[in-house]
Amino acid sequence: MKMHNPEAYISGSMKNVTEVYRVQILLAYFLNRINQLCTPNQLTEIATGEGIVNYFDYTAAISAMLENGTIELVEVDGTEYYQLTEKGSAGAENFKKQVEKSLRDKIYASGLRLFAQLKNERDISFDISPEKNGYNVRCTFKEGDLTLMDIQLYAPDEDQANFIKSKIKMNPTDFYCRVIDYIIENEEYVPSVIAEEEDQLSF
Repeated sequence: MKMHNPEAYISGSMKNVTEVYRVQILLAYFLNRINQLCTPNQLTEIATGEGIVNYFDYTAAISAMLENGTIELVEVDGTEYYQLTEKGSAGAENFKKQVEKSLRDKIYASGLRLFAQLKNERDISFDISPEKNGYNVRCTFKEGDLTLMDIQLYAPDEDQANFIKSKIKMNPTDFYCRVIDYIIENEEYVPSVIAEEEDQLSF
């Protein structure tokens, strides 16, 4: 059966939505799109951390959504998460156009960044230890139970050690891929003198 435009059933006064109502639609859209459970802290950070939503509007919207049954709190392994209900999922799809696409894209991107960061923090670990003439930075990168990389790097002082750690932590997957690419593309070193002699012999 063909779906009619839901806005045809909304009165003119209902279209003059409050900011809190628009935030509800935005949050419902995000939870529906991301298709992943969010803890209350995670959703707060995603929505308000980059200034996408005003914190007071956010808290009012969450309270309203819990009350009207568009989201619910569920417990998984001792942790509470927000979960979109069937009613919330339908509303997210039907009324998403009441919130401009730029905001919808922005909150979705914010969520992707947060979950990518959380995954990186789970997958990578660091150990910085003092050595005779500096510091040793050990970086272990895992995917589940599999250790993909276990590397140790030298730093002359603690500040440099922490700088190395922060740079790797920014994008550990890219760092790992660059190491692998370098290994694959690495070639035997040939001193310039030998290389020149070989060039002369080739004539």
